[in-house]
Amino acid sequence: MSSDLSSTQLRAWLALLRAPDLGAAAIRTLLAKHGDIASALKHARRDAPEEARSWLAAPDAARLDADEAWLAQPGHHLLTCDSDDFPLLLRDIGSAPAALFVSGDPTLLWTPQIAIVGARSASTAGLANARAFARAFALAGNTVTSGLAEGIDGAAHAATLDAGGKTVAVLGTGIDLVYPRQHAELAARIAASGALVSEFPPGVPGHPKHFPRRNRIISGLSLGTLVVEASLKSGSLTTARYAAEQGREVFALPGSIHNPLARGCHKLIREGARLVETATEVLEDLRDVGAILADGLRERLVMLDAGGGRGAVVQHGGEARVDDPDYAALMKALEHTPAALDELVERTGLAAAALSSMLLLLELDGLVVAENGRYGRTPA
Repeated sequence: MSSDLSSTQLRAWLALLRAPDLGAAAIRTLLAKHGDIASALKHARRDAPEEARSWLAAPDAARLDADEAWLAQPGHHLLTCDSDDFPLLLRDIGSAPAALFVSGDPTLLWTPQIAIVGARSASTAGLANARAFARAFALAGNTVTSGLAEGIDGAAHAATLDAGGKTVAVLGTGIDLVYPRQHAELAARIAASGALVSEFPPGVPGHPKHFPRRNRIISGLSLGTLVVEASLKSGSLTTARYAAEQGREVFALPGSIHNPLARGCHKLIREGARLVETATEVLEDLRDVGAILADGLRERLVMLDAGGGRGAVVQHGGEARVDDPDYAALMKALEHTPAALDELVERTGLAAAALSSMLLLLELDGLVVAENGRYGRTPA
């Protein structure tokens, strides 16, 4: 989606994103004040902190060339905060990133997401809970979002993929790097059928200060955040704090008072997080919250092309009127018994990513119902 930018605009974005001692808030302020990225760059060269001005006066051309080469590859995207493609929920947080590098399907950032986070050194029971909740969320039609870390994060991503669902991994490194390294295969699976996301340009190594910044994006993309296991010093508590500050729902699983990995969850519960024992409790709580996506999704998802020939839902008389052949094929495929997404792919010949967005729009318009990962027509 960086293809929407001219070469001059793209170069300006990349220069600003790599400028040291500048940051997302400063870039967004420059844009708001000066109107476009070219003007923002011009004023940054004059008004930015000294280190940033020095870089912007003579940026590393080879590095920017490499960034452009990465973005030129299939499946690689740059979503800028001034673009209609920038995810709606993330745009609304006070500390929104200036841009996101994406490897995979950027339309997933517009789907209802639930974050699952927790301890890196998770217990066997904690890992099992993460897998069970992730599977349930995926089968209910939600995208599962996490941070690709060891333990709970990795278990949630893998279980979602194994269930045929969609998952988003937010990185604390440059978009082309994988941390921890043992998740290289998992990251490749996510990029192939989900999305890897980072506010850091290619090649930027991991740093301790990057991971709290990553956490605000995990919570900011999501309707709610579930903490499965966490010690009192866990970074997952940072994600939960961001979620609460962003006005999002926070859920926590209780555990034994003798388990150190339950203490962080118990702290969250004392502070107001919702104690949950089943995925159904989370899904019921988020059903109404999900309505905040509806208006933005109606305006934007119909315009996005996920590569599967998605058409448009036309509003008429307060109800959705399907007049596109792809939507007609989908509705015909839903005439009989409810079907899972992979069955609908087979019946219609449409891509899963396209169908996912089409089904979401039809569900928002009251024409389709989703239950236990299967879709059917709304009863007359």
